[in-house]
Amino acid sequence: MRESILTDARIVTRDAVLHGTLVVRDGRIHDLSTGRSAAAGAIDCGGDYLLPGLVELHTDNLEKHLTPRPGVPWPPEAAILAHDTLVAGCGITTVFDSVAVGDVIAGTQRRRSLEVTPIGLAHAIRHDILRAEHFLHMRIEVSEPDAREMFEPFLDDPLVRLVSLMDHTPGQRQYADEAAYRRGYQKRHAVSDAEYERFAEHRKALAAEFAGPHRAWMAALARERGWPLASHDDATEAHVAESLAAGMTIAEFPTTVEAARAAHAGGMTVMMGAPNLVRGRSHSGNVSAAELAELGLVSILSSDYYPHSLLHGAFLLTRPPVAMPLPDAVATVSDTPAKAVGLDDRGRLEPGLRGDLIRVRDVDSLPVVRAVWKQGERVA
Repeated sequence: MRESILTDARIVTRDAVLHGTLVVRDGRIHDLSTGRSAAAGAIDCGGDYLLPGLVELHTDNLEKHLTPRPGVPWPPEAAILAHDTLVAGCGITTVFDSVAVGDVIAGTQRRRSLEVTPIGLAHAIRHDILRAEHFLHMRIEVSEPDAREMFEPFLDDPLVRLVSLMDHTPGQRQYADEAAYRRGYQKRHAVSDAEYERFAEHRKALAAEFAGPHRAWMAALARERGWPLASHDDATEAHVAESLAAGMTIAEFPTTVEAARAAHAGGMTVMMGAPNLVRGRSHSGNVSAAELAELGLVSILSSDYYPHSLLHGAFLLTRPPVAMPLPDAVATVSDTPAKAVGLDDRGRLEPGLRGDLIRVRDVDSLPVVRAVWKQGERVA
């Protein structure tokens, strides 16, 4: 029998914060109680918080490790380990590694990432060297002509547990302000006005040809395989209506209040970026996560491109102007994302569930991860 006793902790359950003791036995939470434990070997948490391990549904962090600098590919096995070490250290015990199927910009590293991510993950899982539990979140660029062929190797991959449909065509959704997109694109790629016009015209033509058929293909496939399906960057009520008609249950990063309201009203679980919340604004000029949270429209936070932001963002939700109760704020990074993808064995500190938990100290309004356990085993 493997047992850990954590005492003198502020235990954040789904409904309350209890000052007491938590026992993990054989990888599962065995008991929660108020008061201190005098048992030999009990770990004194010194009044720190105990939270459920964080559940991250959308992170691009692995891409940075696969290509740490432009044109510098890294061995996938080593990249997976570096990524895993970072997310576990941030308190993330369940992570959905986002893998893009297609891109709107030629020559990016995303095709290589798609090819090598399964290699790195398979190696790490085979040797049991991961700290967090990893799944795959497949992000389908619906205007990519080869999307179906690129996705084919993943059809029977058991790690695929979430699919999202995205369209980064200039002039709509995240890039509805095409003038701003154009300025950024030309600055990044040093192209002339004529070259940008050719690029934008080409991408819009591809979207017109492929976006509709690819949405229908993946919606049918997700229903067949039982994969949760997420929309991405919905900006209008019409976008949300399209998402609902396709059976999507998660709304990733709606870009306007209008879209977030429509998604929430339609029963979708609204996900916003924790970096948006920490920074106080969207990096691309869209609606702020704080504004949507004040309106009661945010159910899930995602670290997106910055893993440390996930826990930080949850704690920010507890402060004005949002002032969400701590158990509800913690649920946005644990219980709610777990339920959204059908993982009912984690996300809460409750007897019988997995012993995934983190010890956190609040230092001058900044949450600091002190220790991380996955299924009762200390991993960070």
